[in-house]
Amino acid sequence: MPPWEILSPILIVSWALFMIALERLFPYEPTERRQKFFREGFFTDFFWYTLVQSYVLGLLIKWLTVDVLDAGTGLSRLHLISGWPLWLQLGVLFVVHDFYIYWFHRLQHTNKYLWRIHEAHHSVKNVDWLAGSRSHAVEIIINQTIEYAPYMLLGASADLWLVKGVIDATWGMYIHSNINVRSGWLQRVINGPEAHRWHHSSHLTEGGINYGTKLAIWDWMFGTVYLPKGEKPKAYGLSGGVVFPEGIFAYFVQHAWSVRRFDAPKKKAEAEQLEAAAAE
Repeated sequence: MPPWEILSPILIVSWALFMIALERLFPYEPTERRQKFFREGFFTDFFWYTLVQSYVLGLLIKWLTVDVLDAGTGLSRLHLISGWPLWLQLGVLFVVHDFYIYWFHRLQHTNKYLWRIHEAHHSVKNVDWLAGSRSHAVEIIINQTIEYAPYMLLGASADLWLVKGVIDATWGMYIHSNINVRSGWLQRVINGPEAHRWHHSSHLTEGGINYGTKLAIWDWMFGTVYLPKGEKPKAYGLSGGVVFPEGIFAYFVQHAWSVRRFDAPKKKAEAEQLEAAAAE
């Protein structure tokens, strides 16, 4: 078998093409709302978030874990889990991190500061195989450092970083895909598009439901599952009529927009009311 340095990008690209094909053949959205392939924000999500940001943050997170955390602690020298089989290393870290992600994800929907770095992910109006890539750089740094640092510090297999990277990328494309999937009882265990697309509904974004990323069991355990039969989300994106910045420089504007004043919308509304009153 080829080394994971070669195999991982081949698997990710192949999976992307597979998702694209399935979206064309078995679309989730009805014909009258059929999503375009080159939908709004496609270039931003593909070039800036998927290619540029993923590459740059990958180098940054590797530097944080290897050159800062491990160099400062030396924990990897203890080889705490090096003797475990690869499947056990992956399984334990997979479940532990997914449990963390569930609760951090819930917190992002309730804490106004954390919501600022998460709302970019919810701003896409067309949820598809590419939509999951739109995530604020700070959110990625927090979550992926917490995810990958234990691999290094506990002395996990060197391949584990790449294997988990493939799982993260392919699963992210799958749960955001515009594919008409019916998982049945499996949706109680692993997360799929039919549940996660409700999480992106513009009518339910603020309340928050279906926080699970890879495992759906957390939503069932903690009462945050929402999966009505025979219904589909009517629209996606931010709720409350919030207009998220798009355009040729969208990536940079979206990051700048995350640090706007919390009272900015209110101030703008008040100014508009004063202008209207003065015009009467």
